[in-house]
Amino acid sequence: MAVKLRLTRMGSKRNPYYRIVAADSRSPRDGRIIEQIGSYNPVSKSEENITVDEEKALKWLGNGAQPSDTVRNILSRKGIMEKFHNAKLGK
Repeated sequence: MAVKLRLTRMGSKRNPYYRIVAADSRSPRDGRIIEQIGSYNPVSKSEENITVDEEKALKWLGNGAQPSDTVRNILSRKGIMEKFHNAKLGK
């Protein structure tokens, strides 16, 4: 089973809110998920619009989950991708 870290859309019309989830790559965007690891609110302009459980994100990345482009950017902004690469290289 190929696992991806991606966004699933929540919220109402013209007011999107996304959850960052680990899901099977074959499941639909808003379909079945394995675990929720964070949230992202693009409507809010503050930096507090992104919350990520760092421990869960590192666990899934370590298990081989592939992040989507947007989730990769979010994790990079939070510094999680750098921690993952440093741990992977054994620093």
